[in-house]
Amino acid sequence: MLFSRLERKIAFRYMWAKKRGFGSVISWVSLVGIALGVATLIVVMSVMAGFHDTLLNRIVGMNGHVVVYHQDGAIADYDFLIDKMRQNKVVAARVTDIVPIAEGQVMATAGGNNTGAMIRGIRMTDLQAKVDKGTKIYGRPIAEIKEGELVAGANLTRALNVTMGDKISLVSAAGATPTPFGTMPRIMAYPVKSSFFMGMYEYDSGYIFMPLETSQKYLNIGNAVTHIDLFLDDPEDTRAVADALARLLPDGFVVRDWRDLNRGFVGALQVESNVMFLILMLIVIVAAFNIVSSLVMLVKDKSKDIAVLRTFGVSRRSMMKIFILSGTSIGVIGALVGTVLGVVVAIYIEPIRKAVQFMTGRDLFPADLYYLSELPSKLSPATVFGIAALAVALAFVATLYPAWKAASTDPVDVLRNE
Repeated sequence: MLFSRLERKIAFRYMWAKKRGFGSVISWVSLVGIALGVATLIVVMSVMAGFHDTLLNRIVGMNGHVVVYHQDGAIADYDFLIDKMRQNKVVAARVTDIVPIAEGQVMATAGGNNTGAMIRGIRMTDLQAKVDKGTKIYGRPIAEIKEGELVAGANLTRALNVTMGDKISLVSAAGATPTPFGTMPRIMAYPVKSSFFMGMYEYDSGYIFMPLETSQKYLNIGNAVTHIDLFLDDPEDTRAVADALARLLPDGFVVRDWRDLNRGFVGALQVESNVMFLILMLIVIVAAFNIVSSLVMLVKDKSKDIAVLRTFGVSRRSMMKIFILSGTSIGVIGALVGTVLGVVVAIYIEPIRKAVQFMTGRDLFPADLYYLSELPSKLSPATVFGIAALAVALAFVATLYPAWKAASTDPVDVLRNE
Protein backbone atom coordinates (compact mmCIF):
# COMPACT_ATOMS: atom_id res chain seq x y z
CA MET A 1 0.00 0.00 0.00
CA LEU A 2 1.04 3.59 -0.55
CA PHE A 3 0.60 4.46 3.14
CA SER A 4 1.04 2.00 5.99
CA ARG A 5 -1.50 1.63 8.80
CA LEU A 6 0.80 3.46 11.22
CA GLU A 7 1.31 6.36 8.80
CA ARG A 8 -2.42 6.73 8.23
CA LYS A 9 -3.21 6.57 11.93
CA ILE A 10 -0.68 9.24 12.88
CA ALA A 11 -1.56 11.49 9.93
CA PHE A 12 -5.27 11.50 10.71
CA ARG A 13 -4.61 11.98 14.43
CA TYR A 14 -2.56 15.08 13.60
CA MET A 15 -5.27 16.23 11.20
CA TRP A 16 -7.94 16.10 13.87
CA ALA A 17 -5.75 17.54 16.61
CA LYS A 18 -7.45 20.36 18.51
CA LYS A 19 -4.42 22.59 18.85
CA ARG A 20 -3.00 22.30 15.40
CA GLY A 21 -3.55 20.58 12.07
CA PHE A 22 -7.11 20.19 10.85
CA GLY A 23 -8.60 21.72 13.94
CA SER A 24 -6.62 24.94 13.66
CA VAL A 25 -8.07 28.10 12.19
CA ILE A 26 -5.51 28.14 9.39
CA SER A 27 -6.39 24.59 8.36
CA TRP A 28 -10.07 25.46 8.28
CA VAL A 29 -9.30 28.56 6.22
CA SER A 30 -7.28 26.38 3.83
CA LEU A 31 -10.10 23.87 3.43
CA VAL A 32 -12.76 26.58 2.94
CA GLY A 33 -10.50 28.46 0.54
CA ILE A 34 -9.90 25.39 -1.62
CA ALA A 35 -13.61 24.52 -1.58
CA LEU A 36 -14.67 28.04 -2.57
CA GLY A 37 -11.96 28.28 -5.21
CA VAL A 38 -12.92 24.97 -6.81
CA ALA A 39 -16.66 25.78 -6.64
CA THR A 40 -16.17 29.24 -8.14
CA LEU A 41 -13.96 27.92 -10.91
CA ILE A 42 -16.49 25.22 -11.83
CA VAL A 43 -19.36 27.71 -11.90
CA VAL A 44 -17.48 30.34 -13.90
CA MET A 45 -16.07 27.88 -16.44
CA SER A 46 -19.52 26.27 -16.83
CA VAL A 47 -21.12 29.67 -17.47
CA MET A 48 -18.39 30.61 -19.96
CA ALA A 49 -18.87 27.28 -21.78
CA GLY A 50 -22.62 27.89 -21.77
CA PHE A 51 -22.09 31.35 -23.25
CA HIS A 52 -19.90 29.93 -26.00
CA ASP A 53 -22.28 27.13 -26.98
CA THR A 54 -25.45 29.21 -26.73
CA LEU A 55 -24.05 32.07 -28.78
CA LEU A 56 -22.63 29.64 -31.33
CA ASN A 57 -25.92 27.78 -31.68
CA ARG A 58 -28.11 30.88 -31.82
CA ILE A 59 -26.15 33.81 -33.22
CA VAL A 60 -23.57 31.98 -35.29
CA GLY A 61 -25.88 29.08 -36.14
CA MET A 62 -28.62 31.35 -37.51
CA ASN A 63 -26.04 33.18 -39.61
CA GLY A 64 -24.36 30.06 -40.95
CA HIS A 65 -21.03 28.52 -40.02
CA VAL A 66 -19.56 29.40 -43.43
CA VAL A 67 -20.87 32.35 -45.46
CA VAL A 68 -20.34 33.04 -49.18
CA TYR A 69 -20.53 36.65 -50.46
CA HIS A 70 -19.88 38.31 -53.80
CA GLN A 71 -17.94 41.51 -54.25
CA ASP A 72 -20.80 43.01 -56.27
CA GLY A 73 -23.14 42.62 -53.28
CA ALA A 74 -25.54 40.14 -54.93
CA ILE A 75 -25.37 36.53 -56.09
CA ALA A 76 -27.57 35.91 -59.13
CA ASP A 77 -27.28 32.21 -60.03
CA TYR A 78 -27.46 31.03 -56.44
CA ASP A 79 -29.38 27.81 -57.16
CA PHE A 80 -26.72 26.76 -59.67
CA LEU A 81 -23.95 27.61 -57.20
CA ILE A 82 -25.66 25.67 -54.40
CA ASP A 83 -25.90 22.58 -56.62
CA LYS A 84 -22.24 23.00 -57.52
CA MET A 85 -21.30 23.22 -53.83
CA ARG A 86 -23.25 20.09 -52.97
CA GLN A 87 -21.32 18.14 -55.63
CA ASN A 88 -18.00 18.96 -53.99
CA LYS A 89 -16.77 16.00 -51.89
CA VAL A 90 -15.43 18.11 -49.01
CA VAL A 91 -18.61 20.16 -48.78
CA ALA A 92 -20.91 17.16 -49.13
CA ALA A 93 -19.10 15.33 -46.31
CA ARG A 94 -19.30 18.18 -43.80
CA VAL A 95 -22.22 20.46 -44.70
CA THR A 96 -25.74 19.62 -43.52
CA ASP A 97 -27.62 22.46 -45.23
CA ILE A 98 -27.08 25.37 -47.64
CA VAL A 99 -29.46 28.33 -47.39
CA PRO A 100 -29.73 31.39 -49.70
CA ILE A 101 -30.33 34.68 -47.86
CA ALA A 102 -31.40 38.18 -48.96
CA GLU A 103 -30.67 40.66 -46.19
CA GLY A 104 -30.75 44.41 -45.63
CA GLN A 105 -31.05 47.10 -42.98
CA VAL A 106 -34.32 49.02 -42.62
CA MET A 107 -36.20 51.41 -40.41
CA ALA A 108 -39.37 49.73 -39.11
CA THR A 109 -42.29 52.03 -38.22
CA ALA A 110 -45.83 51.47 -36.95
CA GLY A 111 -48.29 53.74 -35.14
CA GLY A 112 -45.80 56.54 -34.74
CA ASN A 113 -43.14 54.22 -33.26
CA ASN A 114 -39.95 53.34 -35.10
CA THR A 115 -36.82 51.29 -34.59
CA GLY A 116 -33.89 50.03 -36.60
CA ALA A 117 -34.14 46.44 -37.81
CA MET A 118 -32.55 43.87 -40.08
CA ILE A 119 -34.78 42.15 -42.62
CA ARG A 120 -33.80 38.67 -43.67
CA GLY A 121 -35.36 36.98 -46.63
CA ILE A 122 -35.31 33.22 -46.30
CA ARG A 123 -37.40 30.30 -47.43
CA MET A 124 -39.83 29.58 -44.63
CA THR A 125 -39.02 25.88 -44.70
CA ASP A 126 -35.36 26.77 -44.08
CA LEU A 127 -36.29 29.15 -41.27
CA GLN A 128 -38.49 26.52 -39.64
CA ALA A 129 -35.59 24.05 -39.71
CA LYS A 130 -33.18 26.58 -38.14
CA VAL A 131 -35.45 27.76 -35.33
CA ASP A 132 -34.21 26.43 -32.01
CA LYS A 133 -36.49 24.09 -30.07
CA GLY A 134 -36.56 26.56 -27.18
CA THR A 135 -37.87 29.37 -29.41
CA LYS A 136 -41.43 30.46 -28.63
CA ILE A 137 -43.62 31.17 -31.67
CA TYR A 138 -46.69 33.41 -31.41
CA GLY A 139 -49.36 33.66 -34.08
CA ARG A 140 -49.25 31.61 -37.27
CA PRO A 141 -46.71 28.75 -37.57
CA ILE A 142 -43.62 29.80 -39.51
CA ALA A 143 -44.12 27.15 -42.19
CA GLU A 144 -47.50 28.75 -43.05
CA ILE A 145 -46.16 32.27 -43.64
CA LYS A 146 -46.93 33.34 -47.22
CA GLU A 147 -45.38 35.86 -49.59
CA GLY A 148 -45.90 39.43 -48.42
CA GLU A 149 -46.10 38.48 -44.70
CA LEU A 150 -43.60 38.99 -41.89
CA VAL A 151 -42.20 37.12 -38.89
CA ALA A 152 -40.87 39.65 -36.35
CA GLY A 153 -39.05 39.42 -33.04
CA ALA A 154 -41.30 39.61 -29.98
CA ASN A 155 -39.36 42.52 -28.46
CA LEU A 156 -39.52 44.39 -31.77
CA THR A 157 -43.32 44.01 -32.03
CA ARG A 158 -43.60 45.16 -28.44
CA ALA A 159 -41.45 48.23 -29.14
CA LEU A 160 -43.63 49.10 -32.16
CA ASN A 161 -46.82 48.26 -30.23
CA VAL A 162 -48.19 45.98 -32.94
CA THR A 163 -50.16 42.74 -32.69
CA MET A 164 -50.65 39.89 -35.11
CA GLY A 165 -52.19 41.19 -38.34
CA ASP A 166 -50.99 44.79 -37.91
CA LYS A 167 -48.80 46.23 -40.64
CA ILE A 168 -45.22 47.42 -40.27
CA SER A 169 -43.79 49.94 -42.72
CA LEU A 170 -40.23 49.23 -43.80
CA VAL A 171 -38.05 52.13 -44.93
CA SER A 172 -34.79 51.37 -46.73
CA ALA A 173 -32.23 53.19 -48.84
CA ALA A 174 -31.61 49.95 -50.77
CA GLY A 175 -33.53 50.00 -54.02
CA ALA A 176 -34.30 53.72 -53.57
CA THR A 177 -36.07 55.49 -56.42
CA PRO A 178 -34.39 58.56 -58.01
CA THR A 179 -36.76 61.52 -58.60
CA PRO A 180 -36.40 65.13 -59.80
CA PHE A 181 -36.49 66.12 -56.11
CA GLY A 182 -33.83 63.66 -55.01
CA THR A 183 -33.61 59.99 -54.11
CA MET A 184 -36.67 58.66 -52.34
CA PRO A 185 -36.21 55.76 -49.90
CA ARG A 186 -38.12 52.59 -50.56
CA ILE A 187 -41.19 52.33 -48.29
CA MET A 188 -43.49 49.30 -48.18
CA ALA A 189 -45.90 47.96 -45.55
CA TYR A 190 -46.34 44.29 -44.67
CA PRO A 191 -48.57 42.55 -42.11
CA VAL A 192 -46.99 40.74 -39.16
CA LYS A 193 -48.44 37.24 -39.02
CA SER A 194 -46.06 35.65 -36.55
CA SER A 195 -43.52 36.61 -33.89
CA PHE A 196 -40.76 34.71 -32.14
CA PHE A 197 -38.86 34.82 -28.86
CA MET A 198 -35.44 33.12 -29.12
CA GLY A 199 -34.00 34.43 -25.87
CA MET A 200 -31.39 36.29 -27.93
CA TYR A 201 -31.78 40.04 -27.48
CA GLU A 202 -30.20 40.84 -30.84
CA TYR A 203 -32.73 38.73 -32.74
CA ASP A 204 -35.78 39.32 -30.55
CA SER A 205 -35.47 43.08 -30.77
CA GLY A 206 -33.90 43.67 -34.19
CA TYR A 207 -34.76 40.99 -36.76
CA ILE A 208 -37.65 40.62 -39.20
CA PHE A 209 -37.90 37.49 -41.35
CA MET A 210 -39.85 37.36 -44.59
CA PRO A 211 -40.19 34.91 -47.51
CA LEU A 212 -37.21 35.04 -49.87
CA GLU A 213 -39.29 36.26 -52.85
CA THR A 214 -40.76 39.11 -50.78
CA SER A 215 -37.31 40.32 -49.69
CA GLN A 216 -35.98 40.15 -53.25
CA LYS A 217 -38.78 42.40 -54.45
CA TYR A 218 -38.41 44.80 -51.53
CA LEU A 219 -34.62 45.07 -51.87
CA ASN A 220 -35.03 45.36 -55.66
CA ILE A 221 -32.32 42.78 -56.39
CA GLY A 222 -34.29 40.62 -58.82
CA ASN A 223 -33.78 36.87 -58.59
CA ALA A 224 -30.63 37.20 -56.48
CA VAL A 225 -29.49 36.91 -52.87
CA THR A 226 -26.99 38.84 -50.77
CA HIS A 227 -25.17 35.75 -49.47
CA ILE A 228 -25.34 31.97 -49.02
CA ASP A 229 -25.13 30.33 -45.60
CA LEU A 230 -23.63 26.87 -45.12
CA PHE A 231 -24.38 24.90 -41.94
CA LEU A 232 -21.90 22.25 -40.83
CA ASP A 233 -22.29 19.13 -38.76
CA ASP A 234 -19.27 20.26 -36.72
CA PRO A 235 -19.03 24.08 -36.37
CA GLU A 236 -15.35 23.79 -35.46
CA ASP A 237 -14.52 22.15 -38.82
CA THR A 238 -14.98 25.22 -41.00
CA ARG A 239 -11.48 25.65 -42.39
CA ALA A 240 -11.60 22.64 -44.74
CA VAL A 241 -14.98 23.76 -46.16
CA ALA A 242 -13.85 27.37 -46.57
CA ASP A 243 -10.68 26.26 -48.40
CA ALA A 244 -12.67 23.93 -50.67
CA LEU A 245 -15.13 26.72 -51.55
CA ALA A 246 -12.29 29.16 -52.23
CA ARG A 247 -10.92 26.73 -54.83
CA LEU A 248 -14.36 25.87 -56.22
CA LEU A 249 -15.92 29.32 -56.70
CA PRO A 250 -14.86 31.74 -59.47
CA ASP A 251 -13.19 35.09 -58.88
CA GLY A 252 -15.23 37.71 -57.10
CA PHE A 253 -16.60 35.43 -54.38
CA VAL A 254 -15.56 35.87 -50.75
CA VAL A 255 -15.75 33.03 -48.21
CA ARG A 256 -15.86 33.71 -44.47
CA ASP A 257 -16.47 31.40 -41.52
CA TRP A 258 -18.11 32.25 -38.19
CA ARG A 259 -14.75 32.97 -36.56
CA ASP A 260 -13.94 35.62 -39.19
CA LEU A 261 -17.38 37.21 -38.87
CA ASN A 262 -17.29 37.24 -35.07
CA ARG A 263 -13.54 37.51 -34.53
CA GLY A 264 -13.68 40.30 -31.95
CA PHE A 265 -16.44 38.72 -29.92
CA VAL A 266 -15.03 35.16 -29.99
CA GLY A 267 -11.56 36.45 -29.12
CA ALA A 268 -12.86 38.55 -26.23
CA LEU A 269 -14.83 35.57 -24.90
CA GLN A 270 -11.74 33.34 -24.99
CA VAL A 271 -9.52 35.96 -23.34
CA GLU A 272 -12.14 36.58 -20.64
CA SER A 273 -12.39 32.85 -19.96
CA ASN A 274 -8.61 32.49 -19.59
CA VAL A 275 -8.26 35.57 -17.40
CA MET A 276 -11.12 34.52 -15.13
CA PHE A 277 -9.56 31.07 -14.73
CA LEU A 278 -6.18 32.55 -13.75
CA ILE A 279 -7.69 35.07 -11.32
CA LEU A 280 -9.94 32.56 -9.59
CA MET A 281 -7.13 30.01 -9.47
CA LEU A 282 -5.35 32.42 -7.11
CA ILE A 283 -7.97 31.54 -4.48
CA VAL A 284 -6.84 27.92 -4.57
CA ILE A 285 -3.15 28.94 -4.58
CA VAL A 286 -3.61 31.15 -1.50
CA ALA A 287 -5.42 28.29 0.24
CA ALA A 288 -2.52 26.00 -0.64
CA PHE A 289 -0.07 28.45 0.95
CA ASN A 290 -2.23 28.32 4.08
CA ILE A 291 -1.66 24.57 4.13
CA VAL A 292 2.08 25.26 4.18
CA SER A 293 1.67 27.58 7.18
CA SER A 294 -0.57 25.11 8.98
CA LEU A 295 1.79 22.17 8.49
CA VAL A 296 4.89 24.18 9.43
CA MET A 297 3.16 25.11 12.69
CA LEU A 298 2.16 21.47 13.15
CA VAL A 299 5.74 20.29 12.63
CA LYS A 300 6.98 22.79 15.20
CA ASP A 301 4.28 21.83 17.70
CA LYS A 302 4.86 18.10 17.23
CA SER A 303 8.66 18.22 17.14
CA LYS A 304 8.91 16.17 20.36
CA ASP A 305 6.52 13.55 19.02
CA ILE A 306 8.49 13.43 15.77
CA ALA A 307 11.74 12.92 17.71
CA VAL A 308 10.21 10.07 19.75
CA LEU A 309 8.87 8.39 16.63
CA ARG A 310 12.27 8.67 14.98
CA THR A 311 13.99 7.05 17.99
CA PHE A 312 11.47 4.18 17.79
CA GLY A 313 12.61 3.48 14.25
CA VAL A 314 10.16 5.45 12.07
CA SER A 315 12.09 6.34 8.94
CA ARG A 316 12.47 9.78 7.37
CA ARG A 317 10.42 8.52 4.41
CA SER A 318 7.55 7.56 6.69
CA MET A 319 7.64 10.94 8.43
CA MET A 320 7.36 12.68 5.07
CA LYS A 321 4.45 10.46 4.09
CA ILE A 322 2.64 11.23 7.36
CA PHE A 323 2.68 14.99 6.80
CA ILE A 324 2.03 14.69 3.06
CA LEU A 325 -1.07 12.62 3.82
CA SER A 326 -2.17 15.05 6.54
CA GLY A 327 -1.93 18.13 4.30
CA THR A 328 -3.13 16.52 1.07
CA SER A 329 -6.24 15.28 2.88
CA ILE A 330 -7.23 18.89 3.44
CA GLY A 331 -6.93 19.49 -0.30
CA VAL A 332 -8.89 16.35 -1.15
CA ILE A 333 -11.75 17.20 1.25
CA GLY A 334 -11.80 20.82 0.08
CA ALA A 335 -11.82 19.75 -3.58
CA LEU A 336 -14.66 17.28 -2.98
CA VAL A 337 -16.77 19.85 -1.11
CA GLY A 338 -16.04 22.51 -3.73
CA THR A 339 -16.85 20.14 -6.60
CA VAL A 340 -20.23 19.20 -5.15
CA LEU A 341 -21.05 22.84 -4.38
CA GLY A 342 -19.87 24.05 -7.79
CA VAL A 343 -21.81 21.40 -9.72
CA VAL A 344 -25.03 22.13 -7.80
CA VAL A 345 -24.71 25.90 -8.33
CA ALA A 346 -23.85 25.44 -12.03
CA ILE A 347 -26.93 23.26 -12.55
CA TYR A 348 -29.28 25.69 -10.79
CA ILE A 349 -27.52 28.92 -11.78
CA GLU A 350 -30.58 30.44 -13.51
CA PRO A 351 -33.03 29.90 -10.57
CA ILE A 352 -30.34 31.23 -8.23
CA ARG A 353 -29.91 34.33 -10.41
CA LYS A 354 -33.65 34.96 -10.44
CA ALA A 355 -33.86 34.55 -6.66
CA VAL A 356 -30.98 36.98 -6.03
CA GLN A 357 -32.43 39.40 -8.58
CA PHE A 358 -35.82 39.25 -6.83
CA MET A 359 -34.28 39.87 -3.40
CA THR A 360 -32.04 42.73 -4.52
CA GLY A 361 -34.46 44.28 -7.00
CA ARG A 362 -31.64 44.72 -9.53
CA ASP A 363 -31.25 43.33 -13.04
CA LEU A 364 -28.15 41.16 -12.66
CA PHE A 365 -28.12 39.97 -16.28
CA PRO A 366 -29.29 42.68 -18.70
CA ALA A 367 -30.36 41.07 -21.97
CA ASP A 368 -29.29 44.07 -24.08
CA LEU A 369 -25.76 43.81 -22.66
CA TYR A 370 -25.18 40.05 -22.72
CA TYR A 371 -27.36 39.20 -25.76
CA LEU A 372 -29.11 36.45 -23.76
CA SER A 373 -32.25 36.53 -21.64
CA GLU A 374 -31.14 33.59 -19.47
CA LEU A 375 -27.83 32.78 -17.81
CA PRO A 376 -26.46 29.72 -19.66
CA SER A 377 -24.43 26.95 -18.08
CA LYS A 378 -22.79 23.85 -19.51
CA LEU A 379 -21.05 21.39 -17.22
CA SER A 380 -18.10 19.54 -18.71
CA PRO A 381 -17.01 16.43 -16.75
CA ALA A 382 -13.46 16.89 -18.03
CA THR A 383 -13.33 20.49 -16.80
CA VAL A 384 -14.81 19.61 -13.40
CA PHE A 385 -12.37 16.73 -12.93
CA GLY A 386 -9.45 18.87 -14.14
CA ILE A 387 -10.20 21.69 -11.67
CA ALA A 388 -10.58 19.28 -8.76
CA ALA A 389 -7.38 17.44 -9.72
CA LEU A 390 -5.46 20.72 -10.02
CA ALA A 391 -6.61 21.76 -6.53
CA VAL A 392 -5.47 18.43 -5.06
CA ALA A 393 -2.14 18.70 -6.91
CA LEU A 394 -1.52 22.18 -5.47
CA ALA A 395 -2.35 20.92 -1.99
CA PHE A 396 0.11 18.05 -2.48
CA VAL A 397 2.87 20.41 -3.63
CA ALA A 398 2.17 22.63 -0.59
CA THR A 399 2.92 19.71 1.76
CA LEU A 400 6.37 18.92 0.38
CA TYR A 401 8.35 21.55 2.29
CA PRO A 402 6.70 20.94 5.70
CA ALA A 403 7.02 17.16 5.18
CA TRP A 404 10.73 17.55 4.31
CA LYS A 405 11.12 19.76 7.40
CA ALA A 406 9.55 17.08 9.60
CA ALA A 407 11.71 14.32 8.06
CA SER A 408 14.86 16.45 8.60
CA THR A 409 14.18 16.87 12.31
CA ASP A 410 17.16 15.60 14.36
CA PRO A 411 15.73 13.63 17.32
CA VAL A 412 18.94 14.08 19.33
CA ASP A 413 18.77 17.91 19.21
CA VAL A 414 15.05 17.95 20.02
CA LEU A 415 15.28 15.59 22.99
CA ARG A 416 18.41 17.29 24.34
CA ASN A 417 16.52 20.60 24.54
CA GLU A 418 13.52 19.09 26.33
